[in-house]
Amino acid sequence: MIRRSLCASAVLFALSALMASSAGMAQEAAYPSKTITIVVPFTPGGGVDVMGRLLADKLRVSLNQQVIVDNKPGASGMLGALAVVRAAADGHTLLLGSAGETAINPIIYKAKMQYAPDKDLAPITPIVRVPNVLITRKDAPFKSVDELIVHARKNPGKLSYASSGVGNPQHLNGELLEEMTRVFMVHVPYRGAAGQLLDVAGGNVDMTFVSMAAAAPFIKDGRVNAIAVTSAARAPFAPNLPAIAESKAAPKYALENWFGLFAPAATPAPVIARINAAVVAALKDPDLAKRMTDQGGIVSPMTPEQFRAFIKVESAQYARIVDFAKITPDN
Repeated sequence: MIRRSLCASAVLFALSALMASSAGMAQEAAYPSKTITIVVPFTPGGGVDVMGRLLADKLRVSLNQQVIVDNKPGASGMLGALAVVRAAADGHTLLLGSAGETAINPIIYKAKMQYAPDKDLAPITPIVRVPNVLITRKDAPFKSVDELIVHARKNPGKLSYASSGVGNPQHLNGELLEEMTRVFMVHVPYRGAAGQLLDVAGGNVDMTFVSMAAAAPFIKDGRVNAIAVTSAARAPFAPNLPAIAESKAAPKYALENWFGLFAPAATPAPVIARINAAVVAALKDPDLAKRMTDQGGIVSPMTPEQFRAFIKVESAQYARIVDFAKITPDN
């Protein structure tokens, strides 16, 4: 009797597993069944937006479906992210998010946030890692990171650096440099790259950390000096520019922004896998990879599991820097 019960249970388990597998295969086969919307939580023309539109062009072909980009800026990217969290979990509404609204904001804004990225969003894959470029005013009395640190130590509190806002990766780039070298600099937050670059070029601020896409025109016409990148090693878009980590002052320095694709948390695993496969295949296209590199990105696809682990490691670094600098929404 017991043996018969065990056999019956085994059969039921096998049937359940088969049905679940069949359902998963059906979901994957049916996807996509309508237009896919990639929500970019920032204004048109920025780095995330450009990468999103480049990716959308490729996915239209590989998924044989219309793919559109919908810009939903506001609240440091959190309005767009919240819109995706609240969308139907069927893979037709996706978030192309950056480190800010998916890893840094939960540390700084905490209770003020209306979603929890680790619970409400399903990671699909990173698209690119985006090292920032350290640029200085043209007449700055330093031409390298080591010279910068010597100058900062001789002039505590007098060296200023700009960023696109409190708590974003550019701000954390400056705070990490302070933490590692024990210098004190003044942070000057702006509401976007245009203002910070213009003020560095005009000599009102000593330096800034900013994407290569934003900095390139200023570097090209000689209005600013580029002295380093914030990745652990030199970046493919600027192979002649040293990494901060090559300096004697901060040999282990590394902090990048990154852009990645997310879906609402309840999106079925087979659909996540289908999107991941399509994106990874698109990123292997040499033309797309080159265009993203030209925009200051480093193509970096991963599996969903690898991406989740990556975010966890990155979040731990961000949390340490935020704690060191005592960053709040008000400073």
